[in-house]
Amino acid sequence: STSVSAQDSSNVVNASLDTLVVTATRSEEKIKDVPARISVIDEKTIEQSPITDLPTLLTKEAGLTIKQVGGYGQTASVYLRGTNSSHTLFLQDGMRSNIATIAGTNIPLFDLSDIKQIEILKGPASVQYGTDAIGGVIQLISKIPTENSIFTTIEAGEKNTYKSILGVDVAEDGFYAQIRGQRFETDGDQIIANDERKAGFDQKGYSAKVGVEKEAYGLSAELKENKGTGDYFSYGSPKAYDFLNRLYNLQSRINLSNSLTWNTRLSQFEDQYNVVKGSYPSIVNTEQQEIDSNLKWQFSQHQNVLLGVEYNKTQAEKVAAYIGDEGFNSDNETIGYYVQHQFKNDIFSTQTGVRVEDNQQFGTHTVGQIAARYFATQNTSFYANLGTAFRAPVVGQIISEPAWWGGNPDLKPEESVSYELGFDHAMAYGLQVYGSVYQTKIDNLMVSDSSTGWKFYNLDKATFTGSELGLKWKQDNLFANAEYAYVQPKNDDTDEDAPNRPRQNFTLSAGWDNGVYGFTTSLVAKGPSKDLQEIPGYATIDMNAYWQMNPHVKVFTNIKNIGDTTYKAAWNNEVNSYYLASGRLASAGVTFRY
Repeated sequence: STSVSAQDSSNVVNASLDTLVVTATRSEEKIKDVPARISVIDEKTIEQSPITDLPTLLTKEAGLTIKQVGGYGQTASVYLRGTNSSHTLFLQDGMRSNIATIAGTNIPLFDLSDIKQIEILKGPASVQYGTDAIGGVIQLISKIPTENSIFTTIEAGEKNTYKSILGVDVAEDGFYAQIRGQRFETDGDQIIANDERKAGFDQKGYSAKVGVEKEAYGLSAELKENKGTGDYFSYGSPKAYDFLNRLYNLQSRINLSNSLTWNTRLSQFEDQYNVVKGSYPSIVNTEQQEIDSNLKWQFSQHQNVLLGVEYNKTQAEKVAAYIGDEGFNSDNETIGYYVQHQFKNDIFSTQTGVRVEDNQQFGTHTVGQIAARYFATQNTSFYANLGTAFRAPVVGQIISEPAWWGGNPDLKPEESVSYELGFDHAMAYGLQVYGSVYQTKIDNLMVSDSSTGWKFYNLDKATFTGSELGLKWKQDNLFANAEYAYVQPKNDDTDEDAPNRPRQNFTLSAGWDNGVYGFTTSLVAKGPSKDLQEIPGYATIDMNAYWQMNPHVKVFTNIKNIGDTTYKAAWNNEVNSYYLASGRLASAGVTFRY
């Protein structure tokens, strides 16, 4: 499990060197050994504010840009290292959670009540996960109970915002069970500059997990359901949607011998998004079923090889909801075969792999990766990462009816190649510095804009070039983290920047934490970016504090966007105005645990 320290409370990119991650290689390894850039949002940060949604947590990562058109429950897009929002693959405990009817996923609708860790892998990962992972992977990893506990958490704040969580954990002799229930409501924020109406949002859900972890085997079964309703505005009129997402997950591990481990996962993810108020109601559903099975052979002290196969079936439909409405129903199957080799000693950590994926609609794609980290000294390491990736169009991008959906059946899959160099260096006085430079070139980039009536088409080439530089400091109970990221997302056809990506990004967090008391202040600053109109830069400051009164009671407080900075998030051409991001939200809460 992750190590929790004062350093860990200071938000993203602050995992200790011994933090274990799984996203880069599909198996546990220390973050310092990964020959790529990976960062972690830890459990302590997630629990600091239960009402914080996933887009807000991700905003604290300088290498990401989040475009959220309003506050809670409003559409949010993730641009990882400048790549398109559809180039980031989202996983929940290994299960693909991107949606086939849109190019991306409904991340504001994920609940984090049972999440232990969020891992952000930057760079291509199609070898491990197939389509979509051109820019990187963001994985939500749920908790596994280690002790018997019952707890409740309540947080309430401005705008009639509150969230309550009830949880029970049972763990004994390797067996465990966990259940979570949650309820969240808010009156929300104004989301259009020329419309003072607020967009409310509410959700409720539960999760349950049972399992056993023994030396020779492990087995778990997981169920999550999250549903609710939200307001939004389109063409100047108020609308509302209902949503439901549900995850089923069965995972097994069998140690066939001291050197052979067999892992299998059977998963299903359902996403329903139904417009229930407005001139044009709609019902849009995605259902994915996935089977992944792999064999890891540790054939020497320093080397292992992973052989696996992954099958995915995706069904997407839009149900005709009124007279004259046109629906669609489409399904697609893919099967991928992958092999990965790892070598690790005191000087080198390497990772190489290849994947062949057969897509029923778009044919066969072969991708590869070769990466290595060199430990020049105990405190200094350098890494290089070269990988190819691809992304097949989803249903929502290729259907030709209804025409207003923007589909183009002649779209070609995107193909990319990425290069990256980086370093990590630990200095005296608790200082660590790290940096990366990278470039991703994409052929057949899929875009839509007003020039084609918002119909998708392929660009010839696009190039995303950038760098990241970070500094971490921890001395006794004090800590500070800073990260600067620069990205140039260039459309090679027009030599212009792609929209919604600021070139300059900066985050800073600092605070004090002794395990009983703690407080943190965080700054997020973004430069201007291109859109239909130019989006100006902005800066926001968040603050949080807690007091662990005794082993059973913790009180905490949070202020999001303390300066009430009402910054512009995107341009709405339909109502000739800007979308606005969330204003200030002050809140306080308490956790009782026994």
